[in-house]
Amino acid sequence: MKLVGFALSFLFITSMTFAQQSFEKKLQTQLIMAEDGDIINLPEGRYEISKSLSLEGKSNITIVGKGMDKTILSFKKQIQGAEGLRIENSNNIILKDFSVENAKGDAIKTIDVKGISFVGVKTEWTGKPSKKNGAYGLYPVSCSNVLIENCVARGASDAGIYVGQSRNIIVRNSKAINNVAGIEIENSINADVYNNEAINNTGGILIFDLPDLVQKKGGNVRVFDNKIIENNYKNFAPKGNIVGQVPPGTGVMILATSDVEVFNNEITNNRTVGVAIASYYIAELPIKDKEYDPYPTSIFVHDNTIERKRRLPTLKNKLGILIAKTYKKDPPTIIFDGILNKEILNKDGQYNPEHQICIMNNTNTKFVNLNLGKGINSFIEDITPHQCERTALKETKLSFND
Repeated sequence: MKLVGFALSFLFITSMTFAQQSFEKKLQTQLIMAEDGDIINLPEGRYEISKSLSLEGKSNITIVGKGMDKTILSFKKQIQGAEGLRIENSNNIILKDFSVENAKGDAIKTIDVKGISFVGVKTEWTGKPSKKNGAYGLYPVSCSNVLIENCVARGASDAGIYVGQSRNIIVRNSKAINNVAGIEIENSINADVYNNEAINNTGGILIFDLPDLVQKKGGNVRVFDNKIIENNYKNFAPKGNIVGQVPPGTGVMILATSDVEVFNNEITNNRTVGVAIASYYIAELPIKDKEYDPYPTSIFVHDNTIERKRRLPTLKNKLGILIAKTYKKDPPTIIFDGILNKEILNKDGQYNPEHQICIMNNTNTKFVNLNLGKGINSFIEDITPHQCERTALKETKLSFND
């Protein structure tokens, strides 16, 4: 009887393995053979995928499952490829109602796609967050007309929801949990980030411009109506990543970019800072890109509700230590590093109206300009120079017919 039982178990495992391999081969074949307008249906179930899946040079393709918790592509046993799913050089692609788990590298990466929609998609690294996890969950780069809606991202060692070097972006009604950066918009133009939840990441929402990239400058980025709560998780980014410098306990960070509006957000219990506005110099890294502008300008932070419990800022980051030395358990909720671009200062040593950093009508505001351009321990707590109003930025609209 034992031999019979063993034989049946062997047959069952063998048949399951064959079914998994058959599913993977069939799906990749569908991706290769897809024609304009095709819908690729993913059945309910958990499927082990051993190699990166790829779609390239296609138009008007929909890949749809039965729900993010019902159709799961697991890359836990991945042996080949740098991503879970990679889509490149395509037009009007819709990804809907499925999950990608435990990819060796990035979960879903899209490159040079004109019109990419992620709807009801989850990317996740299961278990305890680790530097061995892939860098990015949802990862559109060099794309246009990007929609990320009703999605979930968890466990990325860089950013859960990331959009880089792209144009015309909407990120809405999504959740980012237990990532280093919850949601990040980087070197991108025209973005609306709203009605999202960024919870228990290292940093909740980051708006960055970084050097050495093809698209040099982002702008017209609005962050509003989000819940940015308790982003106090330890920073588990691999050594050398720029997000490795984000202090645990950061709600919103605006780094070296311009034309950003942050408003009507609930920013709660982020232990180090509610909103940080900083130049790239705060990273203390060399700048070799001669076209790069490392200063934040034309920023408007207004009408946010910012609350925090009495608690020390992180002591595992230079910024946190600097703040903690002066403010102990009651640090400012809004921090500006105070490093200004000397080439655009007026005769009073301040920015003219077109470049001003304005901070207005935020609840429970405690502000400090760290004045790092003048050295350490020269803090300015007077918010008056920043009590100004800027013209509201334009709404981002998408077009899937480009």
